[in-house]
Amino acid sequence: MGDHLTEQNHSGVLLKSPGFVHLRVHSAYSLLEGALPLKKIMAKAVGDSQPAIAITDTNNLFVALEFSEKAREEGLQPIIGCQLSIDMQDAVEDRRGGNNLSKLPSIVLLAADAEGYERLVDLISRAYLDGEGSGHAVNIAKSWLEEASNAGLIALTGASGGPVDMALKEGHAAQAKSRLLALKDIFGDRLYIELQRQGNFDRAHERRMIALAYEHDIPLVATNEAFFPSKSDYEAHDALMAVAHNAMVSDDSRFRLTPDHYLKSRDEMVALFKDIPEAIENTVEIAQRCSYVLKKRGPILPRFTGASDDPEEAERAESLELRRQAVEGLDMRLAALGMAPGYTEQEYRDRLDFELSVIERMKFPGYFLIVADFIKWAKQHDIPVGPGRGSGAGSLVAYALTITDVDPLRFSLLFERFLNPERVSMPDFDIDFCQDRREEVIRYVQRKYGREQVAQIITFGSLQARAALRDVGRVLEMPYGQVDRICKLVPNNPANPTPLSKAIEEEPRLQEEADKEPVVARLLDIAQKIEGLYRHASTHAAGIVIGDRPLSKLVPMYRDPRSDMPVTQFNMKWVESAGLVKFDFLGLKTLTVLKVAVDFVAKRGIHVDLAAIPLDDQKTYEMLSRGETIGVFQVESAGMRKALIGMRPDCIEDIIALVALYRPGPMENIPVYNARKHGEEEIESIHPTIDHLLKETQGVIVYQEQVMQIAQVLSGYSLGEADLLRRAMGKKIKEEMDKQRERFVEGAIRNNVSKAQSDTIFDLLAKFANYGFNKSHAAAYAIVSYQTAYMKAHYPVEFLAASMTLDMANTEKVNDFRQDAARMGIEIVAPSVQTSFRRFETGENRIYYSLAALKGVGEGAVDHIVEVRGDKPFASLEDFCQRIDPKQVNRRVLESLINAGAFDSFGRDRSELIGGLDRIIGYSQRAQESRVTGQHDMFGSGAATGPEKLVLPAYQPWLASEKLLREYQVLGFYLTAHPLDTYRAVLDKLRVQSFADFSAAVKQGATVGRLAGTVTGKQERKTRTGNKMGIVTFSDASGQYEAVLFSEGLGQYRDLLEVGKSLVITVQAEERPEGIGLRIQTAQSLEEKSVQMQKALRVYVRDSGPLKTVARHLNAKGDGSVYFVVIKDDGQREIEVELTEKYRISPEIAAALRSAPGVVDVELV
Repeated sequence: MGDHLTEQNHSGVLLKSPGFVHLRVHSAYSLLEGALPLKKIMAKAVGDSQPAIAITDTNNLFVALEFSEKAREEGLQPIIGCQLSIDMQDAVEDRRGGNNLSKLPSIVLLAADAEGYERLVDLISRAYLDGEGSGHAVNIAKSWLEEASNAGLIALTGASGGPVDMALKEGHAAQAKSRLLALKDIFGDRLYIELQRQGNFDRAHERRMIALAYEHDIPLVATNEAFFPSKSDYEAHDALMAVAHNAMVSDDSRFRLTPDHYLKSRDEMVALFKDIPEAIENTVEIAQRCSYVLKKRGPILPRFTGASDDPEEAERAESLELRRQAVEGLDMRLAALGMAPGYTEQEYRDRLDFELSVIERMKFPGYFLIVADFIKWAKQHDIPVGPGRGSGAGSLVAYALTITDVDPLRFSLLFERFLNPERVSMPDFDIDFCQDRREEVIRYVQRKYGREQVAQIITFGSLQARAALRDVGRVLEMPYGQVDRICKLVPNNPANPTPLSKAIEEEPRLQEEADKEPVVARLLDIAQKIEGLYRHASTHAAGIVIGDRPLSKLVPMYRDPRSDMPVTQFNMKWVESAGLVKFDFLGLKTLTVLKVAVDFVAKRGIHVDLAAIPLDDQKTYEMLSRGETIGVFQVESAGMRKALIGMRPDCIEDIIALVALYRPGPMENIPVYNARKHGEEEIESIHPTIDHLLKETQGVIVYQEQVMQIAQVLSGYSLGEADLLRRAMGKKIKEEMDKQRERFVEGAIRNNVSKAQSDTIFDLLAKFANYGFNKSHAAAYAIVSYQTAYMKAHYPVEFLAASMTLDMANTEKVNDFRQDAARMGIEIVAPSVQTSFRRFETGENRIYYSLAALKGVGEGAVDHIVEVRGDKPFASLEDFCQRIDPKQVNRRVLESLINAGAFDSFGRDRSELIGGLDRIIGYSQRAQESRVTGQHDMFGSGAATGPEKLVLPAYQPWLASEKLLREYQVLGFYLTAHPLDTYRAVLDKLRVQSFADFSAAVKQGATVGRLAGTVTGKQERKTRTGNKMGIVTFSDASGQYEAVLFSEGLGQYRDLLEVGKSLVITVQAEERPEGIGLRIQTAQSLEEKSVQMQKALRVYVRDSGPLKTVARHLNAKGDGSVYFVVIKDDGQREIEVELTEKYRISPEIAAALRSAPGVVDVELV
C-alpha cells in the first residue's frame, strides 16, 4: 500500500494512509471489563484525527447502533464488530500440563457489509438463544461458521487469546496450523493474523505467528486491544478487573492486563510496529473493506390482518378492521354506559371519525389493533386490566376498543395530547395488568405472533457512586466499617444519583478523609474513574417488543439467565431506533387487590362490577373526606390524607385534581383549590373567554390539557399546535419560546386581548406547562383510586383482607392494615393451623391471619398443611403430626408456627412445644415411615389402645413478655396483645400518653411528653461531628414510632435499649414535614418502675395444689409482700397467709400467675 494513498470508501468517509485504525476497542458495554464510555472513545478518536474505529465488545453488540449513529455524527467511520468466544471443536487429549486451552479462545469478527452484519447478528443471537451460557459464558462453534456464507465478515485471529495463538503457546503446533487453515477455509482472504505488543510481549511467539502467516499467505494486522482511555487509568481498570473476578487487587494469581491496554494514538501504534509496516497498513485496508453503516429504521410491526404482498392493500385492510372494531365498540359502550352529560351521540361519532382519520393518516391502525387484541384477551380470561395510564386515556378510539375504560368526553381529555397530527411519533399505550397474571398476557402475545418475534428489552445496571466505593474498597482490602462510613457521606438517591465528584465538592469531610489517609484518596480516585461503568445486564421491567419476523433478523438477541424469554441486545432507546415498537406490560398490585377483594365479596353472593360502580357514591366521599384511606390507591400517604381532609371531595373531579396537584410545586395550590371550593376565597378570572376551561379546578391551572385548550381558545392554535406549544414550554428552549410567544400574542390580540395581558397569560401558561400534569393519566388513576375507596367504604373486611394478602411480605403495611381493621371494629383472628390459609381469608366481620405471612413459613408448607387438613380439622397435635409430611413442614416451619400461636388450639403450652420440638419431629417422621411401609399399628390403625400419645417434657410457661416477643419475631408486630397491656394500671398512674395521642398534642403545640414503648429495633450511627447517636424504634398500642438520643444518653441507657424491653421515656418533640421528631430525655425500665410501685400481691386459691407453680414464678427476692388467700366454695374467705420472705413482684408476674392452673385470681396492691 503506497505511502500517500488516499481513498474514499462506500460510506463516504475519507481514509488516509499512512495511518492506523483501531480494530480492537472494548467499550463500557464489555461489562466489568471495558472502561471506555462511548463518548470518550469518540473524543479520543476525533482528537487523534482517526478516520475510523472499530468497537469489538466481548460476546455482544449492545452498543452497535448507538456507536454507528454517534460515530457518523462525529465524522468517523464506524466499524461494527465483536470479540466472540469460539469452540474450535478439536479438543487435544494431551495438553502437557497446560491450562490455557481449558478456556475457550476468541476471534474477532468485523462486519464488512450488510450481509456481514446480518451474519454477525445471527451468530451472536444464536450463541445466547441456542447455547447453554449467558452473559460472558456464551460461545459460537466452528461448525456454525461452516454452515453458511461468511462473505460479509472479516476475521482477526484474536492475538494471544485466539485459537491459533493459544494452541501454539501450549506447544500444539500441528493444532495451531490446523486451526489457522480451518479459519482460512472459512474466511478466505478476509482472515488476518493479529499481532499485539503489550508489556513484555513474547517476541519468539510473535516470530512463530509471522512465520505461519507467510507460510500460508495470510496478511498480518496490528492491533492494541484497548480497555481504558490512557495509561494513567490502568490502576482503576485493574481494580475493576479485581471486582469482575471477585478477587483482591493484591492477589498475584488473578488475571491481569498490562498498562499498555489503553487507547493508543495513531503515532504510538505506527512507532510500535515500525518494523512491520504492513501490519499497520492492513488496519487501513480493513477499514476500507468495512463499508457498512448501521442506520435507524422506521417502525416495524406485524400485520394484524395477515400478510400481504401489497403494502398499501395491507394498510387498507388494517384501517378497515380498526374502523369496524371502533364503531362496533363505541356502539356497545354507548348502549351500556350512555353518553357524558352535555354531549350528543353525533359528537361521539365525529370525535371517533376525527381520531380514526389521524390514526390512518399516521399509519398506526395496526398498533391500535395489536394492543386492543391482547387487552381483550386478558379481559376475556378474567385478568384485571387498568382503566388507562398516561395520555392514551385521551383517545375515544382506545375507549371504544376497550384499551381504556375512561370516556375522554366525560372528562374533557384531548386526543392530541396522545397522538399529535402535527408531530409524527409512535403512540405509546402503557398498560396496567394484575401483577399476578401479567405473564399470562405476555405468553399469549408470544403464542399469537411466535416466540421468535416477541422479546423483552435489555437494561444495564451501572456502578453508582456508593456501589463503586464499596466494590473498590473491598478489592483494596479496606476495613468494611471505614468504607461504610465514607459511603454514608455520599447522598443516596438511586433515581437521581449524585456523582462522586459533586459529593466531594459538597461534603468537605470526604476531602478531609482523603487528606488524612492515602488509602482513602486512592479509593476516591479509583471509584471516580469506574463510576458510571456498566456492572451487569438485566431486563426492562415492563417493555416488550413485537416484530413482523424473527427478531434476530432485526436486532442482536440476548438471554437473561433468570428468564426463558429472549431479550434484545439494544436498550429501550436504541431498540426503538432499530424499528421495533415497545409495548409496556406493567404489573399494578392495586388491580390484584381489587380482584381479590371482589372475589371475597362474591363468596357472600354479591357481584361487584367495578366498571359500573357509581362515581357519585356518598359513603365513599365521606370516607375520603375523613382521610381514612389506608390502602386506597394514590391517596394513602399521611400528606394525602391531610389534603383529603382539607379538600372534602364530593366528586370524581376533585380526586383527579388531587392526583395531579399532589407533587412538589403544584401542591402549593391545594390550599387555594380548597378555599375556593368551599367558598372561602373568590375565584380569580384570568380572562373571561377561558373561565369555563378552569371551572372544574377552581380557577387554578392544573393540567397540561388546560394549557393546550387556553392556547386554542385564546390564540387560535389547533390542539396539535397547542401540544407543540406545551412541549416547547416544558423544554424552555429560549429560541423556540420566543417564536411561540410571538405566535401566541398575535393570536390573542386578534381575539381582542391586549398585548400586555397576552404576555402575562403566556408567562402564566409557561409556568403551569412545566408544573401541569397529564389529565388523561390523572383521570385514569383517579378512577382506580375511587374504585379502591369504594371497596373499602362498602366492603372493608374483604378489602383489607385482600390488601394484607398482597402486602404480606411487608410487615409494616400489614400492621397498618391490622390497626385500620381494629379502628373499624374488624377482628383479626390469630394464625392457626385449624383456620388459616395461604391468603388472609374473610369471615363475618373478621379476617383470618395468613400462615404464609409468618416469617420462616413458606407457601409450599402452608399449601401442604391446608391440603392435608381439607375439610377435617386436626383433632390433636398427634393427628397433625400423623397427617403432615415432615420434609415439607420442617423444624423451621414448626418453630415459627408454634411461636405465632398457630398450635394453641391443641391446648399445649408454647414453651413445651418448643422444648419438645425434637419429639414432635421424631413422632412425625415415624408416622411418615409407617405410612410408607403400611405399618400403622403404633399410630392407631387397628390398635385397641388408640394412637401413641405424644408426651412432651414439662417446661415453665413463658411470661407474657417472652410469648409476645416471639410472636413479634414471627409476625413483625404484636397481634394477640401488646407487652404494654400488662402494665396498663401502672401506665395510667404514671399518666403516660400513647404515641398517637401525643402526636395530636404536638400538632397543637406540645413539646414534651411521657411515653411508653417496647423496643423493636435500634441503630447506632455517627453524627457529622463524629459522636454516636442512637435511633430507637418503639411500639405501643397505637403503632410504631422512632426516637433519637445522643452520646451521653446512649451511654447511660444502652443496656435498657434492647429489643423486647418495655420502657417509660420522657421526650422532647418537634413537628417536621415528614412527621413528629422525638428526642429521648430520660428512659426507665417499665418493669423496674412497676416493681417499685407494687407493694403486695394476693394470690387466691381453693387448695394447696397451685403452690408449687406459684413458687416457681416467685424466684427473685425483692420488697413485695405475698399473700395466699384460700377461699371456700361459697366464695367466702377462709384464711390469709403472708409469706415470710419478700419477693420481686410486677404486673407481668401477676399475669403469669393468673393463667396458672388452680389459681382463682391475683390482685396487685
